[in-house]
Amino acid sequence: MDLQTIKERIAAVQNKRDYLLSLLEQPNLGTLRVDVNQALEELDDLIDEYRRTIPQTGNN
Repeated sequence: MDLQTIKERIAAVQNKRDYLLSLLEQPNLGTLRVDVNQALEELDDLIDEYRRTIPQTGNN
């Protein structure tokens, strides 16, 4: 997998993170709130690991 593909996939993951954040605003989420929070934590870990592993430049 080339670097550009990885960057595109990380961008897609970041977009999904935004969607999960919007789900937390739903008042009727109930017990799914725990799962959404867990997914957000795991996505944040993935994004952090990506940033530590792949040097960030101004053109990514």
